[in-house]
Amino acid sequence: MFDTIRKHQKLLQLVLMLFIVPSFVFFGISSYSSFMDKETDLVKVNGKPITAQEVDNAAKRQAERVGGNLQIAQSLPFKQAILNELLQQRILGFAVVDLRLQVGKEALIKSLQGIPQIRALYRQDGSFDDVRFKQLLASNGLNEEQFYASQAFDLKIGQLVNSVARTEIGTPKLSEIVSTLYETERQVQTLSFTAKDYLSKVNPSQDELQAFYNANAKLFESPEFIDVEYIVLKADPKEDAKAFSEKADQFANMTYDQSDSLKPAADKLKLSIQTQKGLTRSGVTGVSREHPLANLKVVQSLFGDEALKNKRNTEAVQTTPGVFVSARVVTFHPAQILPYQDVAAEVKRQVSQRAAEKLAVAAAAEKFGTLQKDPKNSSGFASPFWVSRNKSANLVGPALDDVMSIHPDQFPKVVSVSIPGIGATLYRVDQARQPTGLDAKIHKAQAQQIQALASQSEFAGFMAYWRNAAVVKVINPLKPPSTGAGS
Repeated sequence: MFDTIRKHQKLLQLVLMLFIVPSFVFFGISSYSSFMDKETDLVKVNGKPITAQEVDNAAKRQAERVGGNLQIAQSLPFKQAILNELLQQRILGFAVVDLRLQVGKEALIKSLQGIPQIRALYRQDGSFDDVRFKQLLASNGLNEEQFYASQAFDLKIGQLVNSVARTEIGTPKLSEIVSTLYETERQVQTLSFTAKDYLSKVNPSQDELQAFYNANAKLFESPEFIDVEYIVLKADPKEDAKAFSEKADQFANMTYDQSDSLKPAADKLKLSIQTQKGLTRSGVTGVSREHPLANLKVVQSLFGDEALKNKRNTEAVQTTPGVFVSARVVTFHPAQILPYQDVAAEVKRQVSQRAAEKLAVAAAAEKFGTLQKDPKNSSGFASPFWVSRNKSANLVGPALDDVMSIHPDQFPKVVSVSIPGIGATLYRVDQARQPTGLDAKIHKAQAQQIQALASQSEFAGFMAYWRNAAVVKVINPLKPPSTGAGS
């Protein structure tokens, strides 16, 4: 449902994460019954609840529709997104009813003709297959009255959202001002003070190195890792699909039912038990993406409590079509602080780098103080170049903001920008100009962005108003899925 909403939310930059309702299923606004708060009620809109069961059902439908694992439907973020979508639908439904919006017959007919499933019911001679139409509705649990009501309801929602999307807040004059600001160019010169230029001037003592190591021991920690064993079931191209499916079921069942060892499944299916040492939470290095232990789900399972603490086999994971993997942890190696002698060179590098950076920043500050008294002095600066917000060259973040925020009345002016881990750079700005040959495409894109931001703000205010009008009341929070072995 709500195709119009989705279309305009691209414009509004309001992302409704999930499509909850298929285009043929109508969430009847007459389906709410109880006005008494219940444990299963999550939110009430105009006294009518959205229940935990509704969210669960919608989550399962959505997971199936996108071909995802049904376990996804149980995750709290997924269900929260579903609840947010249902809540927005209910609020919009309340607004439609409250405003008593109407849909004309011609608009409804045009809308129906735009549905692919409906168009497919027209025969070559132009007649409509009413029998198949009723069968289609019945397969979705609808009768004709419900279906027509759902389509009319969609159109009313479209009217409502369109009226907000067409709000012309971003005026052409405002767009022109913003485009001008983005196109204005400034002439810039740079003078950099980097740590590498001061490394030769630092020589930390042994006491300083040892003190740094003691105070920052976590920087020199080796990550936890595991040694594992695993078995792989691969389909033989010559093998019958049904026979392999039975093997895959055996593989999954045996690795789960006899979870304290891979040997029973390996012996039964004549598979070799393979080993891998040094597997971290990031996976195993130096292997192809097709490697069984390169699969994120396998790695996550191995670092889960069941595998890590209880030493159980992981669930059978299909890593690629026709390939199933189950693994188990043989040895767990916890994270540990590396001895000083093993990381002495790295300690010296880090201490030296930090000391050199301090010298670079201090030198930049001293030069900056001098230039504040004599901003016309460009000695030591690199050759000038032109930058704008549309064409920022190598200026990013604070550097670009500081350079572009200088008022022309202050030219020439120098600003200092610290670059963590590197040092500092002075930027000298002395001229501004408007470029020739302006890009009409960029102008148009910026105008659209301004309109989108304005519409986004308007739509947010619109939803806030109707949320308040519908007396949205949060009853119970969504509960995380229960966890347990095999879940």
